Amino acid sequence: MQIVYNSFHGRYSDNPRAVYERLAGRPSLDQLWLADPEHLASFPARTRTVPIDSGEAAAALESADVVIANTHTEVEWTKPESTTYVQTWHGTPLKRIHRDVLWAPEGRLDRLDLDVAKWDLLVSPNPASTPRLRHGFRYDGEVLEIGYPRNDVLQAPDAHLLAARVRKELDIDEDATVVLYAPTWRDDEVFQKGAPEIPLALDLAELSRRLGPDHVVLARLHPLMTGRSPIPSRPGLRDVSLHPDVRDLYLVADVLVTDYSSTMFDFAITGRPMVFFTYDLDRFRDSVRGFYFDLVAEAPGPVVTSGEELVATLRDLPDRSWRYTEFQQTYCSLEDGRATDRLLERLGL
Repeated sequence: MQIVYNSFHGRYSDNPRAVYERLAGRPSLDQLWLADPEHLASFPARTRTVPIDSGEAAAALESADVVIANTHTEVEWTKPESTTYVQTWHGTPLKRIHRDVLWAPEGRLDRLDLDVAKWDLLVSPNPASTPRLRHGFRYDGEVLEIGYPRNDVLQAPDAHLLAARVRKELDIDEDATVVLYAPTWRDDEVFQKGAPEIPLALDLAELSRRLGPDHVVLARLHPLMTGRSPIPSRPGLRDVSLHPDVRDLYLVADVLVTDYSSTMFDFAITGRPMVFFTYDLDRFRDSVRGFYFDLVAEAPGPVVTSGEELVATLRDLPDRSWRYTEFQQTYCSLEDGRATDRLLERLGL
């Protein structure tokens, strides 16, 4: 059996990575990744890859028994009837997706619909997301509501050992408080003609300076923003946008700072505090993308709009509110560390 994987257009990460690692070493399986040459270094030694923007990628997809992707596979290929295409997607949607978005570049959604038409199985991370995914993608095929394989590691018995290894790799002192900054992307910024530089709205150097030497700020930009938004170099501030997988960063983070990113739903599994830096809330909600629910009403942590407010909140984090527990019940009920098992069982693997 041949399985072909694609994550974020050629990275080694996310739900496909979790499945691949579980199946590693099975001699009956021929496993192959579509890889972006710029990210080849993150793939383990001896992993079989083909360049994602090549004829080899199309040939691999057309010969696969199973394709497992976490986003649209933007490769021109004809899917055989015998191939099972599993779309895991890559996050619980707060932001509207696909046909539900408020704005998209002309022709983009029509092009991505060609990929949606190939899907045989769509993974949903929780009951709340299932109708949103169905409606956004206009998808009426099989949905497997199982949680996310990528999050199994957060519940693993040896999670603390992985966390210690990641802290060592990132050279983080044991006593340091780790702040993970993981914002999402803005459609109107990313799709500007000419791909200009996009300055971050948060002054990360000032944030790091104000928090002091006992804090380390890890900046994790969205894959569509990597390389587009410069991150300054200074002690206590690390650009981890090219770290292979954000799941490792969740394990070492003491607090998550995000905005409208689906990282909030994954990080909620840890039970650790979150702060929401929503400097452009009205614009993003009302004209850029739109939301499926009221973030301010449901956010499991403080919602702030300025750098000053963010620093003050991080210095005096409140105890978990009742909304955190309710948020976990709504969005993390299936995250028990066995999502990968459930997917493999469905695939007969």
